Order: sequence, then structure tokens, then C-alpha cells
Amino acid sequence: MLGDTKASNPVKTSRRDLGYVISNQLNGGTTVCGTILVADQVGIPVFATGGIGGVHRGVEKTFDISADLVELGKCGVAVISSGVKSILDIPKTLEYLETQGVFVATFGDNNEFPAFYSRKSGTKSPYFVDSAEKAAQIIKSAMDMSLKSGMLFAVPIPEEHALPYEMMDKVIEQALKSMDPLMEGKQVTPYLLSQVAKLTGGKSLESNIALIKNNAMVAADIAVELAKLRQSGRREVSNMDKSVARRLEGGAVEGQPKGGPVIIGGSNLDCNAMLAAKNIEVSRQLLSKRHQWMPL
Repeated sequence: MLGDTKASNPVKTSRRDLGYVISNQLNGGTTVCGTILVADQVGIPVFATGGIGGVHRGVEKTFDISADLVELGKCGVAVISSGVKSILDIPKTLEYLETQGVFVATFGDNNEFPAFYSRKSGTKSPYFVDSAEKAAQIIKSAMDMSLKSGMLFAVPIPEEHALPYEMMDKVIEQALKSMDPLMEGKQVTPYLLSQVAKLTGGKSLESNIALIKNNAMVAADIAVELAKLRQSGRREVSNMDKSVARRLEGGAVEGQPKGGPVIIGGSNLDCNAMLAAKNIEVSRQLLSKRHQWMPL
């Protein structure tokens, strides 16, 4: 039923829409923003998608910037995608992600940021990561430091399914020109993607399916490696707790010498004294020549 959009009438659901959709018991398809929010709340650290939203071309006129970018700056979730949707302004999107404090890396052997349907965009990522193990280590370190900002690992589309960047750029420009200037909001992205599919004779849709499958495999590999690191970390903490417990019980830890604790530090002690004698005799020999004794 959910696959039948006419019967289910799904709502494109971002952060702003969740309360409305749930309270009215509607069907919703979460955007990357909505998925990040839900994943963060239920403790899912990694998820895959085709491409995230971003800064739209012509943003200086429309101010159309996806909520995906803002949500990435709020929640500590790693998103695995083929970069941003090809209809967007890639350089401006990366600038905005930097402002939001989002870690961005290309998943591969160089830092060429992918252009969704194409492997190269002419824009560079700040970093690149060439294995799932390294990606998991970066995610784990961010989690340990409680950075609470997201991460974007941009995975180039498999070469056999890639489309030439120059060709796709012209197709997108053509789709933009065909768009009604009054069109805005949720209607823009679906319209442009459908136009791109028509103009490429369905090739863009085939590439889209291929890159999503590939992203899911990469995300699964990273999630497995992250789970191993987190499990290993829990064992280390458990062993540390046992070590502390043995010390408190007075037992020595195997492989370590017996002995008491050594405390390095200091303390201050303030003393107050009250004299019992009413009359105090002070020898004039203790007084300097500059001072004279004056009894009370």
C-alpha cells in the first residue's frame, strides 16, 4: 500500500512536518533531515541515502537551502551518500556544511567530491577516507568527544553506472529553464529530478538506483566496523572497572607491583588562636628602633 502513492498519499516529511504528520496519522516519507532526526533519537549512528539536499542554484534569488544541511549540523549521525543531488550548487553546499561544523570526506582514494550521477564535480572535499575501518574510527572518535554534529561521507557512483559530468550539467540547466518561476518549496526537487530523467531517456534513474545500492553496501561495511570498535571499547571499560574494584578491595592487579596509593597535591590549614592571659608583657628588645611600644 505504501508503494502506491495515490492510495497512501504520502507527505514529504522533514523536521518541521513530523508533528503534523504524526498528529494527523498520515503517511510520510522522511527527507534526509527527517531521517537524521529520527536516527539520532533512536541511536542509529549511520545511514545511507542517494544524495542529500543542499544549496539550490540561484540561491541568491530564492534563498532555497535544504534543511538537511542544518540538521547535519545538529545531530551526530553519519550520512553515506553520493554527495548532494546533482541539481544543486555543490561548492556553496560544501561552504554551508563547513559553517555548520559538518565533517565532509570523499570515500575513495582521492578528495574529488562526486556529483551524484558523475564521479567528479571539479570540487574538492576537505578530506578523503579509503576504507570502512578508517571511516568507522572517525565516527567513533567524534562520538567519544560528544561533538553532536553530523558527518557526510560522499561515495562516488560506480564507474560503470556513471554519466559524464558535462552532459549532466547541461541537462540540469535545461531542466531549470523549463521550471515554472512560481514553483517553490517541496515541488522543486521532484520536478527537476523527473525532468532530468526524461531528458536522459531514463539513464539518470538507472544510475540513481545503482548508486543507492552501492551507498547501502558502503554504509553497511562502515556500520559493522563501527560496531566492532564500540564493542571493543565496552570491553576495555569493563576491564578498567574490574581493575578499579580490585584496587578498592585491596588486591593487586596482575602484573603490577603491590603498594599503597601515592597522592600528589597540597592542602591549606587555617589556625585560629585565643589567648587566655589578660595582660601581655612584651620585651622592648623585640621592638625595632622605628617602633615604640604603646600599652592598651
